[in-house]
Amino acid sequence: MNELKTEGIPFYIVDVFAEGKYSGNQLAVVISRNKLNDEEMQSIAKEMNYSETTFITSVENYDVRIFTPEVELPFAGHPTIGTAYVIQQEFMKEKAKTMSLNLKIGPIAILFKYKGEILSETWMEHNEPAFSGFFAPDLLADVLSINESDIDGRFKIQEVYTGIHTLIVPLKSLDALKKVRINKEKYTHLIQNTQAKTILVFCPETYDKINDLNVRFFADYYGVPEDPATGSANGCLAAYLVKHDYFGKKKIDIRVEQGYEIGRKSLLLLKAEEKEGKFYITVGGKVVLIAKGNLL
Repeated sequence: MNELKTEGIPFYIVDVFAEGKYSGNQLAVVISRNKLNDEEMQSIAKEMNYSETTFITSVENYDVRIFTPEVELPFAGHPTIGTAYVIQQEFMKEKAKTMSLNLKIGPIAILFKYKGEILSETWMEHNEPAFSGFFAPDLLADVLSINESDIDGRFKIQEVYTGIHTLIVPLKSLDALKKVRINKEKYTHLIQNTQAKTILVFCPETYDKINDLNVRFFADYYGVPEDPATGSANGCLAAYLVKHDYFGKKKIDIRVEQGYEIGRKSLLLLKAEEKEGKFYITVGGKVVLIAKGNLL
């Protein structure tokens, strides 16, 4: 770290999709202002060792880049929401209701909701989803180390894309979801033959009865064995739920819990609607500031 040109570069640590401190998904946001090259940003992301680290290369234009400890991503959910929160709270001089972040994938619209003067929720709009092929239940059962009977056969296993390709796997119960363990050999074979490198499993049973679904998300390919909260994959899930009439309707407004199995309780809010063949998807939640300082 001492070899990098980091002196005086501000950073923030936030918890995204968190109901309080030390829950949700951690994010480091670095105000780089184009002072760092690609190698330096990747080195800092590896040093931070969170699921992602974002770099605001232009505060004025809202230009943002996202890195995991291993690779740069064109898009990711909790980094987008967490970075928008930092910009709004630390740099915007007014209580804006909307903004647009410029990511590698393109512009992503952000919505801010307030309770009085306090920013209570940050939301992002998802791109129009793309639905790819279906996958056999026995194949995913082997990858997830569960029984084929644990998978909810009423609904197909499908790859969905709104910015990150994700395999959506419906399970029957919380017991089935708790059993999931990634078989690395079979996972590696699976992702060699599909665009999707990540897997989201979900079930209608929840730890907190006020919530609608429980989710687990796995992204070993990107150096994230299990993510406590993922806005990108939950956007894919929202599209899937509407597409397949999971709740029996083409419009949803639901609460999704994630991260319970790894001790980082998270809450994501999903809204989605299919209208005249077009999807409208937003994912939101709370962001909590944990710390701020300067890189050494």
